[in-house]
Amino acid sequence: MRFETFVALRYLFALRKQSFISIISLFAVCGVAIGVGALIVVIGVMNGFSTDLRDKILGVNAHVLVTSLRGGIKDYRELADEAKKVPGVIGVTPFVYSEVMLSTRSGVKGVVLRGIDPATSDSVLSLSKDMVSGDVANLEVEGDTPGIIIGSELAKRLGLTNGSDVNLLSPAGRSGAAGFTPRVTRFVVAGVFRTGMFEYDSSLGYVTIPAARKLLGFKGDVVSGLEISVDDVYNVKAISEALRESIGSFTVYVRNWQEMNANLFAALELEKSAMFIILAMIVLVGSFSIVTTLVMLVIQKTKDIAVLMSIGADVASIRRIFMMQGTFIGLAGTVIGYLIGVPVSLLLKKYQFIKLPSNVYPVDYLPVRLEAMDLLAIGGAAFLLCFLATIYPARRAAALSPSEALRYE
Repeated sequence: MRFETFVALRYLFALRKQSFISIISLFAVCGVAIGVGALIVVIGVMNGFSTDLRDKILGVNAHVLVTSLRGGIKDYRELADEAKKVPGVIGVTPFVYSEVMLSTRSGVKGVVLRGIDPATSDSVLSLSKDMVSGDVANLEVEGDTPGIIIGSELAKRLGLTNGSDVNLLSPAGRSGAAGFTPRVTRFVVAGVFRTGMFEYDSSLGYVTIPAARKLLGFKGDVVSGLEISVDDVYNVKAISEALRESIGSFTVYVRNWQEMNANLFAALELEKSAMFIILAMIVLVGSFSIVTTLVMLVIQKTKDIAVLMSIGADVASIRRIFMMQGTFIGLAGTVIGYLIGVPVSLLLKKYQFIKLPSNVYPVDYLPVRLEAMDLLAIGGAAFLLCFLATIYPARRAAALSPSEALRYE
Protein backbone atom coordinates (compact mmCIF):
# COMPACT_ATOMS: atom_id res chain seq x y z
CA MET A 1 0.00 0.00 0.00
CA ARG A 2 1.30 3.43 -0.92
CA PHE A 3 2.20 5.89 1.85
CA GLU A 4 -0.51 8.38 0.82
CA THR A 5 -3.20 5.69 0.68
CA PHE A 6 -2.22 4.32 4.11
CA VAL A 7 -2.39 7.74 5.78
CA ALA A 8 -5.66 8.64 4.02
CA LEU A 9 -7.32 5.43 5.23
CA ARG A 10 -5.99 5.98 8.78
CA TYR A 11 -7.48 9.48 8.84
CA LEU A 12 -10.74 8.19 7.37
CA PHE A 13 -11.26 5.42 9.92
CA ALA A 14 -10.15 7.72 12.74
CA LEU A 15 -13.01 10.10 12.01
CA ARG A 16 -15.26 8.21 14.43
CA LYS A 17 -13.19 9.68 17.27
CA GLN A 18 -14.07 13.21 16.11
CA SER A 19 -17.87 13.02 16.37
CA PHE A 20 -18.64 16.36 14.71
CA ILE A 21 -16.44 15.69 11.66
CA SER A 22 -17.72 12.12 11.42
CA ILE A 23 -21.34 13.40 11.34
CA ILE A 24 -20.47 15.79 8.50
CA SER A 25 -18.77 12.93 6.67
CA LEU A 26 -21.88 10.78 7.15
CA PHE A 27 -24.03 13.55 5.70
CA ALA A 28 -21.65 13.79 2.75
CA VAL A 29 -21.93 10.05 2.08
CA CYS A 30 -25.73 10.16 2.46
CA GLY A 31 -26.01 13.17 0.15
CA VAL A 32 -24.01 11.47 -2.59
CA ALA A 33 -25.86 8.17 -2.08
CA ILE A 34 -29.32 9.75 -2.24
CA GLY A 35 -28.36 11.77 -5.31
CA VAL A 36 -26.95 8.75 -7.15
CA GLY A 37 -29.90 6.55 -6.15
CA ALA A 38 -32.45 9.16 -7.24
CA LEU A 39 -30.61 9.69 -10.52
CA ILE A 40 -30.62 5.97 -11.29
CA VAL A 41 -34.35 5.61 -10.59
CA VAL A 42 -35.44 8.78 -12.41
CA ILE A 43 -33.24 8.24 -15.47
CA GLY A 44 -34.40 4.60 -15.57
CA VAL A 45 -38.02 5.78 -15.53
CA MET A 46 -37.33 8.35 -18.25
CA ASN A 47 -35.65 5.69 -20.41
CA GLY A 48 -38.48 3.26 -19.79
CA PHE A 49 -41.11 5.86 -20.57
CA SER A 50 -39.40 6.88 -23.79
CA THR A 51 -38.77 3.28 -24.91
CA ASP A 52 -42.27 2.08 -24.01
CA LEU A 53 -43.85 5.05 -25.75
CA ARG A 54 -41.70 4.45 -28.84
CA ASP A 55 -42.61 0.75 -28.94
CA LYS A 56 -46.31 1.49 -28.61
CA ILE A 57 -46.19 4.15 -31.31
CA LEU A 58 -44.21 1.89 -33.64
CA GLY A 59 -46.57 -1.01 -32.88
CA VAL A 60 -49.55 0.95 -34.19
CA ASN A 61 -47.67 3.01 -36.78
CA ALA A 62 -45.03 1.89 -39.24
CA HIS A 63 -41.34 2.75 -39.09
CA VAL A 64 -41.59 4.38 -42.52
CA LEU A 65 -44.69 5.77 -44.21
CA VAL A 66 -45.01 6.17 -47.97
CA THR A 67 -47.95 8.29 -49.10
CA SER A 68 -48.99 9.80 -52.40
CA LEU A 69 -48.71 13.43 -53.35
CA ARG A 70 -51.86 13.04 -55.47
CA GLY A 71 -54.31 11.63 -52.95
CA GLY A 72 -53.88 7.91 -53.59
CA ILE A 73 -51.53 5.24 -54.96
CA LYS A 74 -52.72 3.03 -57.82
CA ASP A 75 -49.49 1.20 -58.62
CA TYR A 76 -48.84 0.29 -54.96
CA ARG A 77 -47.95 -3.33 -55.71
CA GLU A 78 -45.08 -2.25 -57.97
CA LEU A 79 -44.07 0.31 -55.36
CA ALA A 80 -44.07 -2.36 -52.63
CA ASP A 81 -41.86 -4.64 -54.73
CA GLU A 82 -39.34 -1.81 -55.16
CA ALA A 83 -39.39 -1.04 -51.44
CA LYS A 84 -38.73 -4.68 -50.49
CA LYS A 85 -35.47 -4.57 -52.45
CA VAL A 86 -34.03 -1.83 -50.22
CA PRO A 87 -31.55 -3.22 -47.62
CA GLY A 88 -32.98 -3.04 -44.11
CA VAL A 89 -36.65 -3.29 -45.13
CA ILE A 90 -38.30 -6.33 -43.52
CA GLY A 91 -42.00 -5.71 -44.17
CA VAL A 92 -44.32 -3.76 -46.45
CA THR A 93 -48.11 -3.53 -46.27
CA PRO A 94 -50.66 -1.22 -47.96
CA PHE A 95 -53.21 0.78 -45.99
CA VAL A 96 -56.23 3.03 -46.38
CA TYR A 97 -56.71 5.88 -43.92
CA SER A 98 -59.65 8.13 -43.15
CA GLU A 99 -61.74 9.58 -40.34
CA VAL A 100 -65.31 8.36 -40.02
CA MET A 101 -68.18 8.39 -37.53
CA LEU A 102 -69.07 5.21 -35.65
CA SER A 103 -72.61 4.98 -34.34
CA THR A 104 -74.36 2.43 -32.14
CA ARG A 105 -77.45 2.38 -29.99
CA SER A 106 -75.27 3.51 -27.08
CA GLY A 107 -73.82 6.59 -28.75
CA VAL A 108 -71.70 8.09 -31.50
CA LYS A 109 -67.92 8.46 -31.64
CA GLY A 110 -65.46 9.79 -34.19
CA VAL A 111 -63.03 7.05 -35.26
CA VAL A 112 -59.79 6.94 -37.20
CA LEU A 113 -60.42 4.15 -39.70
CA ARG A 114 -57.53 2.16 -41.14
CA GLY A 115 -57.95 -0.36 -43.88
CA ILE A 116 -55.27 -3.08 -43.69
CA ASP A 117 -54.26 -6.24 -45.49
CA PRO A 118 -54.46 -9.07 -42.90
CA ALA A 119 -52.06 -11.17 -44.95
CA THR A 120 -49.16 -8.69 -44.71
CA SER A 121 -50.02 -6.46 -41.72
CA ASP A 122 -48.24 -8.71 -39.19
CA SER A 123 -44.89 -7.90 -40.80
CA VAL A 124 -45.34 -4.21 -39.95
CA LEU A 125 -47.95 -3.76 -37.21
CA SER A 126 -48.31 -5.33 -33.75
CA LEU A 127 -52.10 -5.61 -34.01
CA SER A 128 -52.11 -9.42 -33.66
CA LYS A 129 -50.10 -9.16 -30.42
CA ASP A 130 -52.41 -6.48 -29.02
CA MET A 131 -55.66 -8.44 -29.48
CA VAL A 132 -57.59 -9.13 -26.27
CA SER A 133 -60.47 -10.87 -28.04
CA GLY A 134 -61.10 -12.02 -31.57
CA ASP A 135 -58.50 -12.32 -34.30
CA VAL A 136 -57.20 -10.25 -37.21
CA ALA A 137 -58.18 -13.06 -39.57
CA ASN A 138 -61.83 -12.51 -38.57
CA LEU A 139 -61.82 -9.31 -40.64
CA GLU A 140 -62.05 -11.37 -43.82
CA VAL A 141 -65.45 -12.91 -43.08
CA GLU A 142 -67.74 -14.41 -45.64
CA GLY A 143 -71.03 -12.62 -46.18
CA ASP A 144 -72.39 -9.16 -46.74
CA THR A 145 -71.41 -7.67 -43.36
CA PRO A 146 -67.69 -6.81 -43.11
CA GLY A 147 -65.78 -6.99 -39.83
CA ILE A 148 -64.10 -4.26 -37.78
CA ILE A 149 -61.55 -4.41 -34.96
CA ILE A 150 -61.85 -1.63 -32.37
CA GLY A 151 -59.88 -0.44 -29.34
CA SER A 152 -60.70 -1.59 -25.82
CA GLU A 153 -61.55 1.91 -24.54
CA LEU A 154 -63.89 2.51 -27.46
CA ALA A 155 -65.56 -0.87 -26.88
CA LYS A 156 -65.94 -0.08 -23.18
CA ARG A 157 -67.40 3.36 -23.83
CA LEU A 158 -70.00 2.11 -26.32
CA GLY A 159 -70.63 -1.26 -24.68
CA LEU A 160 -69.44 -3.28 -27.67
CA THR A 161 -68.29 -6.91 -27.74
CA ASN A 162 -67.44 -9.43 -30.42
CA GLY A 163 -70.44 -9.82 -32.71
CA SER A 164 -71.92 -6.37 -31.98
CA ASP A 165 -73.27 -4.41 -34.94
CA VAL A 166 -72.04 -0.87 -35.62
CA ASN A 167 -72.61 1.66 -38.37
CA LEU A 168 -69.83 3.65 -39.97
CA LEU A 169 -70.68 6.99 -41.59
CA SER A 170 -68.26 8.19 -44.24
CA PRO A 171 -67.77 11.88 -45.10
CA ALA A 172 -67.65 10.83 -48.76
CA GLY A 173 -71.41 10.74 -49.31
CA ARG A 174 -73.71 11.23 -52.26
CA SER A 175 -75.41 14.36 -53.54
CA GLY A 176 -79.03 13.88 -54.50
CA ALA A 177 -82.28 15.73 -54.88
CA ALA A 178 -82.73 15.77 -51.12
CA GLY A 179 -79.22 17.12 -50.59
CA PHE A 180 -76.03 15.53 -49.37
CA THR A 181 -76.42 12.01 -47.98
CA PRO A 182 -73.51 10.39 -46.09
CA ARG A 183 -72.56 6.87 -47.01
CA VAL A 184 -73.45 4.45 -44.20
CA THR A 185 -72.20 0.85 -43.94
CA ARG A 186 -72.98 -1.74 -41.28
CA PHE A 187 -70.03 -3.61 -39.72
CA VAL A 188 -69.79 -6.37 -37.13
CA VAL A 189 -67.16 -6.22 -34.36
CA ALA A 190 -64.63 -8.95 -35.17
CA GLY A 191 -62.20 -8.25 -32.31
CA VAL A 192 -60.96 -5.86 -29.65
CA PHE A 193 -57.34 -4.72 -29.22
CA ARG A 194 -55.51 -2.95 -26.43
CA THR A 195 -52.20 -1.11 -26.91
CA GLY A 196 -52.10 0.58 -23.49
CA MET A 197 -52.24 4.03 -25.09
CA PHE A 198 -55.60 5.70 -24.44
CA GLU A 199 -55.43 7.77 -27.63
CA TYR A 200 -55.25 4.66 -29.82
CA ASP A 201 -57.53 2.43 -27.76
CA SER A 202 -60.33 5.00 -27.76
CA SER A 203 -60.36 6.19 -31.36
CA LEU A 204 -58.91 3.60 -33.74
CA GLY A 205 -60.61 0.96 -35.85
CA TYR A 206 -59.31 -1.57 -38.39
CA VAL A 207 -61.14 -3.02 -41.40
CA THR A 208 -59.99 -4.70 -44.59
CA ILE A 209 -58.82 -2.57 -47.50
CA PRO A 210 -61.77 -3.56 -49.78
CA ALA A 211 -64.27 -2.68 -47.00
CA ALA A 212 -62.55 0.68 -46.46
CA ARG A 213 -62.56 1.43 -50.18
CA LYS A 214 -66.27 0.67 -50.44
CA LEU A 215 -67.12 2.83 -47.41
CA LEU A 216 -64.97 5.76 -48.53
CA GLY A 217 -66.05 5.59 -52.16
CA PHE A 218 -62.61 4.85 -53.62
CA LYS A 219 -62.76 3.95 -57.30
CA GLY A 220 -60.47 1.19 -58.46
CA ASP A 221 -57.54 -0.59 -56.80
CA VAL A 222 -56.26 2.43 -54.82
CA VAL A 223 -54.70 2.74 -51.36
CA SER A 224 -53.68 5.71 -49.21
CA GLY A 225 -50.08 4.53 -48.94
CA LEU A 226 -47.61 1.90 -47.77
CA GLU A 227 -46.40 1.12 -44.27
CA ILE A 228 -42.85 -0.21 -44.01
CA SER A 229 -40.96 -1.83 -41.13
CA VAL A 230 -37.16 -1.92 -40.89
CA ASP A 231 -34.69 -4.10 -39.01
CA ASP A 232 -33.09 -1.22 -37.08
CA VAL A 233 -35.39 1.57 -35.90
CA TYR A 234 -32.41 3.83 -35.10
CA ASN A 235 -31.07 3.47 -38.65
CA VAL A 236 -34.41 4.46 -40.14
CA LYS A 237 -33.08 7.76 -41.49
CA ALA A 238 -30.54 6.06 -43.77
CA ILE A 239 -33.12 3.49 -44.89
CA SER A 240 -35.59 6.28 -45.65
CA GLU A 241 -33.00 7.97 -47.86
CA ALA A 242 -32.43 4.68 -49.68
CA LEU A 243 -36.18 4.33 -50.17
CA ARG A 244 -36.42 7.83 -51.60
CA GLU A 245 -33.69 7.00 -54.11
CA SER A 246 -35.22 3.63 -54.98
CA ILE A 247 -38.77 4.91 -55.57
CA GLY A 248 -37.81 8.42 -56.64
CA SER A 249 -39.58 8.05 -59.96
CA PHE A 250 -42.91 7.73 -58.17
CA THR A 251 -44.89 10.73 -56.98
CA VAL A 252 -44.77 9.72 -53.33
CA TYR A 253 -43.71 11.23 -50.02
CA VAL A 254 -41.48 9.19 -47.66
CA ARG A 255 -41.47 9.92 -43.92
CA ASN A 256 -39.99 7.96 -41.03
CA TRP A 257 -41.07 7.67 -37.39
CA GLN A 258 -38.35 10.03 -36.17
CA GLU A 259 -39.58 12.79 -38.49
CA MET A 260 -43.25 12.23 -37.62
CA ASN A 261 -42.60 12.22 -33.85
CA ALA A 262 -39.57 14.52 -33.69
CA ASN A 263 -41.10 17.04 -31.29
CA LEU A 264 -42.33 14.39 -28.86
CA PHE A 265 -39.03 12.53 -28.53
CA ALA A 266 -37.02 15.76 -28.50
CA ALA A 267 -39.14 16.92 -25.55
CA LEU A 268 -38.57 13.61 -23.75
CA GLU A 269 -34.81 13.86 -24.30
CA LEU A 270 -34.79 17.44 -23.05
CA GLU A 271 -36.77 16.42 -19.97
CA LYS A 272 -34.33 13.59 -19.29
CA SER A 273 -31.37 15.98 -19.49
CA ALA A 274 -33.13 18.49 -17.24
CA MET A 275 -33.90 15.83 -14.62
CA PHE A 276 -30.26 14.68 -14.73
CA ILE A 277 -29.03 18.22 -14.05
CA ILE A 278 -31.58 18.88 -11.31
CA LEU A 279 -30.89 15.65 -9.44
CA ALA A 280 -27.14 16.08 -9.88
CA MET A 281 -27.54 19.07 -7.58
CA ILE A 282 -28.16 16.60 -4.75
CA VAL A 283 -24.77 15.03 -5.44
CA LEU A 284 -23.29 18.54 -5.57
CA VAL A 285 -24.66 19.23 -2.08
CA GLY A 286 -22.99 16.05 -0.90
CA SER A 287 -19.72 17.13 -2.47
CA PHE A 288 -19.91 20.45 -0.57
CA SER A 289 -20.15 18.40 2.61
CA ILE A 290 -16.94 16.68 1.56
CA VAL A 291 -15.28 20.09 1.27
CA THR A 292 -16.45 20.95 4.79
CA THR A 293 -15.19 17.64 6.15
CA LEU A 294 -11.74 18.00 4.60
CA VAL A 295 -11.32 21.65 5.59
CA MET A 296 -12.12 20.87 9.20
CA LEU A 297 -9.83 17.84 9.07
CA VAL A 298 -6.98 19.97 7.69
CA ILE A 299 -7.44 22.42 10.58
CA GLN A 300 -7.48 19.58 13.09
CA LYS A 301 -4.51 17.75 11.56
CA THR A 302 -2.26 20.78 11.13
CA LYS A 303 0.36 19.37 13.51
CA ASP A 304 0.27 15.97 11.78
CA ILE A 305 0.74 17.59 8.39
CA ALA A 306 3.69 19.60 9.67
CA VAL A 307 5.32 16.48 11.15
CA LEU A 308 4.81 14.55 7.91
CA MET A 309 6.37 17.36 5.89
CA SER A 310 9.28 17.72 8.32
CA ILE A 311 10.19 14.02 8.00
CA GLY A 312 10.25 14.15 4.21
CA ALA A 313 6.69 14.13 2.82
CA ASP A 314 6.55 16.48 -0.13
CA VAL A 315 3.73 18.84 -1.13
CA ALA A 316 2.33 16.42 -3.72
CA SER A 317 2.08 13.62 -1.14
CA ILE A 318 0.15 15.81 1.31
CA ARG A 319 -2.16 16.89 -1.48
CA ARG A 320 -2.79 13.28 -2.52
CA ILE A 321 -3.57 12.21 1.08
CA PHE A 322 -6.53 14.57 1.39
CA MET A 323 -7.67 14.08 -2.20
CA MET A 324 -7.76 10.33 -1.60
CA GLN A 325 -9.69 10.75 1.63
CA GLY A 326 -12.36 12.86 -0.06
CA THR A 327 -12.42 10.48 -3.00
CA PHE A 328 -13.02 7.52 -0.66
CA ILE A 329 -15.99 9.34 0.89
CA GLY A 330 -17.41 10.07 -2.59
CA LEU A 331 -16.79 6.49 -3.70
CA ALA A 332 -18.61 5.13 -0.64
CA GLY A 333 -21.59 7.40 -1.36
CA THR A 334 -21.64 6.38 -5.03
CA VAL A 335 -21.55 2.66 -4.23
CA ILE A 336 -24.34 3.01 -1.65
CA GLY A 337 -26.33 5.01 -4.21
CA TYR A 338 -26.01 2.14 -6.68
CA LEU A 339 -27.10 -0.31 -3.96
CA ILE A 340 -30.21 1.82 -3.41
CA GLY A 341 -31.09 2.88 -6.96
CA VAL A 342 -30.59 -0.35 -8.91
CA PRO A 343 -32.71 -2.62 -6.64
CA VAL A 344 -35.50 -0.02 -6.44
CA SER A 345 -35.50 0.28 -10.25
CA LEU A 346 -35.61 -3.49 -10.69
CA LEU A 347 -38.51 -3.79 -8.23
CA LEU A 348 -40.42 -1.06 -10.10
CA LYS A 349 -39.75 -2.84 -13.38
CA LYS A 350 -40.82 -6.27 -12.16
CA TYR A 351 -43.88 -5.54 -10.04
CA GLN A 352 -45.13 -2.26 -11.59
CA PHE A 353 -46.76 -1.27 -8.30
CA ILE A 354 -47.00 2.41 -9.31
CA LYS A 355 -50.01 2.76 -11.62
CA LEU A 356 -50.80 5.79 -13.78
CA PRO A 357 -54.20 6.93 -15.07
CA SER A 358 -54.36 5.71 -18.66
CA ASN A 359 -56.57 8.60 -19.77
CA VAL A 360 -53.86 11.09 -18.72
CA TYR A 361 -50.60 9.33 -19.57
CA PRO A 362 -49.77 7.27 -22.67
CA VAL A 363 -48.91 4.30 -20.43
CA ASP A 364 -50.81 2.89 -17.43
CA TYR A 365 -47.80 2.01 -15.28
CA LEU A 366 -44.38 3.42 -14.44
CA PRO A 367 -41.94 1.80 -16.88
CA VAL A 368 -38.25 1.41 -16.00
CA ARG A 369 -35.32 0.67 -18.28
CA LEU A 370 -31.75 0.64 -17.00
CA GLU A 371 -29.02 1.21 -19.57
CA ALA A 372 -25.33 0.56 -18.94
CA MET A 373 -24.19 3.86 -20.45
CA ASP A 374 -26.53 5.86 -18.19
CA LEU A 375 -25.36 3.97 -15.11
CA LEU A 376 -21.75 4.66 -16.03
CA ALA A 377 -22.52 8.34 -16.71
CA ILE A 378 -24.27 8.73 -13.33
CA GLY A 379 -21.42 7.06 -11.45
CA GLY A 380 -18.81 9.00 -13.40
CA ALA A 381 -20.55 12.35 -12.82
CA ALA A 382 -20.94 11.69 -9.08
CA PHE A 383 -17.34 10.56 -8.72
CA LEU A 384 -16.08 13.57 -10.68
CA LEU A 385 -18.03 16.04 -8.51
CA CYS A 386 -16.66 14.41 -5.36
CA PHE A 387 -13.14 14.46 -6.74
CA LEU A 388 -13.36 18.15 -7.67
CA ALA A 389 -14.57 18.87 -4.14
CA THR A 390 -11.25 17.58 -2.74
CA ILE A 391 -9.01 19.93 -4.71
CA TYR A 392 -9.36 23.08 -2.57
CA PRO A 393 -8.90 21.42 0.86
CA ALA A 394 -5.98 19.34 -0.46
CA ARG A 395 -4.25 22.43 -1.82
CA ARG A 396 -4.76 24.25 1.48
CA ALA A 397 -3.21 21.31 3.33
CA ALA A 398 -0.24 21.19 0.98
CA ALA A 399 0.32 24.94 1.39
CA LEU A 400 0.94 24.71 5.15
CA SER A 401 4.39 25.70 6.37
CA PRO A 402 5.84 23.18 8.90
CA SER A 403 7.58 25.91 10.93
CA GLU A 404 4.42 28.00 11.23
CA ALA A 405 2.32 24.96 12.09
CA LEU A 406 4.67 23.80 14.85
CA ARG A 407 5.52 27.24 16.28
CA TYR A 408 2.93 27.13 19.05
CA GLU A 409 2.99 23.34 19.64
